[in-house]
Amino acid sequence: MKRIIKILFSGLGLVILTGLLFAGVLWLRYRHIVNAEPQPMSNAAQPVFPLIKDINPFIGTGGYPWVCGHNFPGASLPFGMVRLSPETTSFLTGARARNTSGYFYGDNKTSGFSHTRLSGTGATDGGHFLVVPAAGPVSKNSRGKRLSYRFSHREEVAFPGYYAVLLPKENIFAELTVTERVGIHRYTFPKGMTPHIFIDISNALGDADSREASVTILPDKREVEGIVRTFGTFARRYGGAKVYFVARFDRDFKSYGTWNEDGEEIGVDLGFSTNDVEPAVGLKLAISYVSIENARANLEAEAGEKEFDELLALAQKAWEEKLSLIRIDGATEAQRTIFYTALYRSFQMPTVFNDVNGEYFGFDRQVHHADGFRYFTDLSLWDTFRTLHPLYSIVARGDQRDMMVSLVRMAKEGGWLPRWPSGNGYTGSMLGTPADITITEAWLKGIRDFDVEFAYQSMRSTALGSTPRGAEFSGRRGIEPYLEYQYCAADMMDEAVSKTLEYAWADHAIGQLAHALGKQEDAALFAEHAGYYHNTWNSETQYFHPRNANGDFVEDFKPLLLTYLDLKEKYTDDYVEGSALQWRWAVPFDAQGLISLFDSREFFVSELNDFFARSDPAMGAWNPRPYYWHGNEPDIHAAYLFNEAGRPDLTQKWVRWILDNKYDTTYKGLDGNDDGATLSAWYIFSSLGFYPIAGSDVYQMGAPLFRKAEVKIGENILLIEAENWSTENLYVRKIWLNDTILHRTWIKHAEIASGGVLRFEMAAEPPGT
Repeated sequence: MKRIIKILFSGLGLVILTGLLFAGVLWLRYRHIVNAEPQPMSNAAQPVFPLIKDINPFIGTGGYPWVCGHNFPGASLPFGMVRLSPETTSFLTGARARNTSGYFYGDNKTSGFSHTRLSGTGATDGGHFLVVPAAGPVSKNSRGKRLSYRFSHREEVAFPGYYAVLLPKENIFAELTVTERVGIHRYTFPKGMTPHIFIDISNALGDADSREASVTILPDKREVEGIVRTFGTFARRYGGAKVYFVARFDRDFKSYGTWNEDGEEIGVDLGFSTNDVEPAVGLKLAISYVSIENARANLEAEAGEKEFDELLALAQKAWEEKLSLIRIDGATEAQRTIFYTALYRSFQMPTVFNDVNGEYFGFDRQVHHADGFRYFTDLSLWDTFRTLHPLYSIVARGDQRDMMVSLVRMAKEGGWLPRWPSGNGYTGSMLGTPADITITEAWLKGIRDFDVEFAYQSMRSTALGSTPRGAEFSGRRGIEPYLEYQYCAADMMDEAVSKTLEYAWADHAIGQLAHALGKQEDAALFAEHAGYYHNTWNSETQYFHPRNANGDFVEDFKPLLLTYLDLKEKYTDDYVEGSALQWRWAVPFDAQGLISLFDSREFFVSELNDFFARSDPAMGAWNPRPYYWHGNEPDIHAAYLFNEAGRPDLTQKWVRWILDNKYDTTYKGLDGNDDGATLSAWYIFSSLGFYPIAGSDVYQMGAPLFRKAEVKIGENILLIEAENWSTENLYVRKIWLNDTILHRTWIKHAEIASGGVLRFEMAAEPPGT
């Protein structure tokens, strides 16, 4: 004890104690911030539709930054070009974009409100045209300086189409709503203070930079117009995103000026007369990726002379229509919030990229016209092909069709089907060719009004040959050795195991599409290629194991090591975003083939069950660990593999465990990055009682979470009912499809495409117990 006391009061001990005390103070400060929950405010707007009231836009906006959902609470419309939301900064360091969409729940300062961002991704892009209210007098020295206003979550309100916050020190009340291409602002200022609005033209989220900014003030029109090119995580990969805007105010300018800091930071300062009768200043800011003229046309067409409250009512109506596509009965209050927030997130991205006149900026850097469809971009395909696009193929078939047309347009104008298209270019993010899987599934599920032959030929050429060196799209990296050795060789490329598995999945989809199109020789060829995943299976380790070109398996192998923790990538270079254990199950398209690789079916079930049993029940844990991790894509289908092994009871058990443990109504709310609503769509499917096998027309059956659900499929209704429903009855004894008992654990899309009834008989114990 004396020795311990001596150490504590030594110089080193005092440093340690000081550090611990400082860390404790910071932790308490952080807990004080996040424990403050949004409360109703009398001066804020209220939701007027029933389903909108169930949404909590703060879900998935916080937690540990590296496992944050990366969602935002601001205002948007379904697939809107404008996503208008606050940007926040750290209370400690002033750091920005710890949540890549710009708003982090652990922050208590805001620097203003910007119009663009991605939803639920790991990429920091957007932040265009930051609007900052200020109460005068405002000195010229404050122009161009990033302001930072404290706020509390207790004084925030958000619901679909609306966001509001009080900036208490300045006593400014900020309200936001949107149209598809226009951000609508209303700022109520304190009486007796001169209202000012700054617009930071050069703003970009996080550490991104911007160039080529310019701005013009048109006082006679109460307008400001301008342009900027930003270079975010994705935009810098295709030469930057050039964005135009027109901002129109509802009051004359009392004063106006610009700032230009070193030719890089450009903005405007607009002052307004003090008005005790009407203390609010209104602003409508429209954007376009084509021209200032188009931005102005967007503003006129969508906002025009409409007032804030009228536009907010239209925004709420648009969201209620989308949320009404699925109606549930029998959920707890928390389950309703999780479900409808997940459905809300599912329609925030991709992004409608064409202007109201149909013009859009294409992958060939030319302006094109969208005739008879809406042109979409920002498709997080490597993530969303698994759950989100299958959801669209049920409840948003018109939107899904337009997305397929958009993918084909990208191939025609850019040269290749994209992997992760954003803005007007290829980002090259992630691996594989998930567009093959997405397009095939849409076609197999009856979405046919697009150029499938062109799409097929584009898939085929990428799958059977290399992309030219220096091309904007990398294609299937390492395709030559994949075709030569029938697997990706670990000594010739990185990500070898993951690439082999992803290429095989895409080849399986291409084969399915070839068969549907009557191309039987191609169907046989790609069916063969789809089996190449067998060649990385090591029967001794019982894993998909890195393998060199000479056929030898790599000796340095640690299947429980996460890629994130292997900083030098000595052991995990052949896997992407996960451990070898998490990639062990990554063959949902051929589950029977996967099971056959294990020593026995019983061993497969035992190992898969252990994979779940050893996983961390905590949500959004700082270390996801190597077992089942719901916050990442490679294994999110794994619970449904029990069906194929003859143990549907274990599918039902572990799916319910995920629903109960990996989603909640807090600012964490998700087990990791939402990835463009991939996790949100997983919740929707799994709570309804079935789950898509991407790239096919097959759904695996689970168990419904709710007593009843009505799913709108075009003009038809799929009714899902649970007999003997209760929170304890999580197992399925029987399933009827339109009064016919299913003696299988799957259904095909055609069986529900015209609506009908799926009826589950529930029980507290599995059948046979």
